[in-house]
Amino acid sequence: MDSLADTLRLFQSGALGRVEMYARLDRLLASTPESVSSLLRTLNEAHRRAPLPAEVYGEVERRIAQAIEVRQRIGQRIGESSRQRVGDEETFVQTNPSSPTQPAGVAGDGANPPVERMKGVGDTLNGRFVLEECIGFGGMGTVYKALDLRKLEASDRHPYIAIKVLNVQFQGHPKSLIALQREARKAQTLAHANIVQVYDFDRDGSMVYVTMEYLPGKSLGQLLRAPDFRALPFEEAMKIVRGMGKALAYAHERGFVHCDFKPANVVLLDTGGVKVIDFGIARVFQKAEEAPDVTVFDPGSLGALTPAYASPEMLENREPDPRDDIYALGCITYELLTGRHPFNRLSATQARDAGLRPQRPPGLGHRQWRALRCALAFQREARTRSVNQFLEEIGARDLWHRPQLLIGIGVAVMAAIVVLVALRLLFPRHAPGQVAPSSPAAEGTTSTGPPSAQAPAAPSLPAVSAALAKLPCSALVPSIKGQTVRVQGYLAHSVGKSHLKSTLAALPGVGEVELALQEVAEDKCGLMRVLGRYWVAQRMGTAGNGVAIRLNPGSGARGNELKEGDTLMVDVTTPDYQSYITVDYFDHDGKVVHLLPNPLERETLAPPRYTATIGNLGNWMIGPPFGTEMLVLMATPAPLFDGVRPDSEAAPDYLRALESQLDRTARAHGTRTIVVDFLQITTHARR
Repeated sequence: MDSLADTLRLFQSGALGRVEMYARLDRLLASTPESVSSLLRTLNEAHRRAPLPAEVYGEVERRIAQAIEVRQRIGQRIGESSRQRVGDEETFVQTNPSSPTQPAGVAGDGANPPVERMKGVGDTLNGRFVLEECIGFGGMGTVYKALDLRKLEASDRHPYIAIKVLNVQFQGHPKSLIALQREARKAQTLAHANIVQVYDFDRDGSMVYVTMEYLPGKSLGQLLRAPDFRALPFEEAMKIVRGMGKALAYAHERGFVHCDFKPANVVLLDTGGVKVIDFGIARVFQKAEEAPDVTVFDPGSLGALTPAYASPEMLENREPDPRDDIYALGCITYELLTGRHPFNRLSATQARDAGLRPQRPPGLGHRQWRALRCALAFQREARTRSVNQFLEEIGARDLWHRPQLLIGIGVAVMAAIVVLVALRLLFPRHAPGQVAPSSPAAEGTTSTGPPSAQAPAAPSLPAVSAALAKLPCSALVPSIKGQTVRVQGYLAHSVGKSHLKSTLAALPGVGEVELALQEVAEDKCGLMRVLGRYWVAQRMGTAGNGVAIRLNPGSGARGNELKEGDTLMVDVTTPDYQSYITVDYFDHDGKVVHLLPNPLERETLAPPRYTATIGNLGNWMIGPPFGTEMLVLMATPAPLFDGVRPDSEAAPDYLRALESQLDRTARAHGTRTIVVDFLQITTHARR
């Protein structure tokens, strides 16, 4: 008699095509007496022996689930209280045979309710999301790449999203919809560059699902389980460890423990980034009074966890703690450095009871080994206290903070070239008052016709720049197209747009003036005087392309407006080269608050083109006095100050010290290595 194992083996050997394999699978499922756990175990054993394509694995899993559901509905009761292994990790889900639940939205006559077909690849959810490809699977559900028809209709450049659909076994849990709603709501608050962005949750008939951003890449589990994987070089491994650690540290600051951290829940992006996914069974370890529903439903009651990466405390069903995630992070770090699990994939309790001890990875320094060993401690009290401490001690932070000689020389050379080019542009070799050529065709050409027959002369960029530089309390960047001068930037309210227009209109060749400005109050004039020239230089040249500071969507802002009680969270993007990041907040009261560096984040050397979120919910809250305030991002080739400055200080005092340090940096490294961006916000009292 044919079996599922035989069918999958024939497919993997090439003896069966995909269509023939699915037809044979359906015949087997219609007659097999095997339980769902047995079938899924067979599927996973076949997948581990020779990995199946993700879409094939997902489709086989879906057909198994559908066959079991049909049996349940026609009265052929299938009850299990055993644990079921699902996905490419050893994740177990506890089922309850005594309370089978009919999915919502399905009508029937009691004994023989109509069967609702499970949806899979090629189907559409709620008339909007077309499931195109199965890209993952785990204890809670199957993940699909889906085309969002609404985004497609709007000509969105990125119309694809990811959708996690709950497994049938999980849907049968009476609180499954509550679990998914909790997951979506919690994940929406975790706005961080290393955490997947979750959009919403919904249902289509009996199917409930979460929508999230689509991540082009592969899971860390795929990397570690590849037949040829051995170990990564230390620095390459630390890039991944740092990305994972930053995500977990951010979540822990928000009061969440992941509770199922494992390689399958880490995505290595094609662009080189790292994202942590599936905070599906994360539980609040800091139970705030303002969140009355945290005790209504505890996702840990679903019993979904991964024994190879779960701490002893999680396996013993103790209250979650950030150090549970640190144990999992330690296991994954060990695998990256050695190519094998520290305890041969035994659970923590099995390894502890057997007296196992991890072996020191070859070439790992004493300090790094001590850090890794502490993260893998079986007793929570002996384990590393925080993720940031682990990153510091293992050397993940050092990867970004270690100066690279060749990079430094390259940046210096490029900076010198940029400065020479900029000087040539700003101060061309022609007589005062002479108009610079406005196009390659004009260069070296002499007109002999009468003045009335010549085309009107274009405005001179140096002349426009010189006029703008004379305006006090401003940072203005011009561009010229024909006889139109366009100016963007920041202008003092006391100067006014009308005065700027009349000043430019009086220049030779200026026919029209277009303005894209933000007006600044007088209390920001010192800020403009010290930093405005760097902001202008960046936008007039090519240095620092891409650097930006903007409000994080999780802050609750309306445009650039925040109200009392909102959280200040900003996203910063670094230049095209390694740089030290400084973020300051100049408030309406004449003080400056130093957001970065701060006592908890002293080292701020960031990699090129890196995006990170500064702040988190409940950390920096908007309060009085209210008005127009300014956030400043500075990227420099060296730290601006030797130590961490006070949390806040008078803005004039700080600007005097800052000006001195910037002058010193410019002399040592060049002006163009200093990159500045402004973010002006308006704060209001809560109405």
